[in-house]
Formats: sequence, C-alpha cells, structure tokens
Amino acid sequence: MKKKLIFLLVISFLLVPEITEAQCAMCRAVLESESTGNAAKGINNGIVYLMAIPYILVAGLFYFIYRKMRS
Repeated sequence: MKKKLIFLLVISFLLVPEITEAQCAMCRAVLESESTGNAAKGINNGIVYLMAIPYILVAGLFYFIYRKMRS
C-alpha cells in the first residue's frame, strides 16, 4: 500500500509541470500583445511577492530557533 502511494505521488508531481506549462504560453501571448506594459509590471510584482514569502517564513523560523537555543 505504501509503495502504491509513493508511486502515485511521484507520478502526480511529474504531471504537474505539464499542466502549468500550458498557462505560460497564454500569459506570454497577453504580455507580448500589450503595448503599455502595465500587465507585465503586475505579473513581475506578483512573481516577486510569491517568491519572497517562503524566504521570509524560513528566516522567521530560523530566528525563532536561534532565540530558543540562546535562552
């Protein structure tokens, strides 16, 4: 049972990039067709926001562990 579950998880993780790549072509077409560049700025800001949150959470976790170890 455990091997089947691991196999299904591996297969599902391998199929996820196929789903997400389909959306990238649509975003790219919209960004290339717009002349003002406002959508591109919005997309870039969204990417930076999504990228920053995990780093902030991990930094907070390490700070919390550091404080616990010192006291």
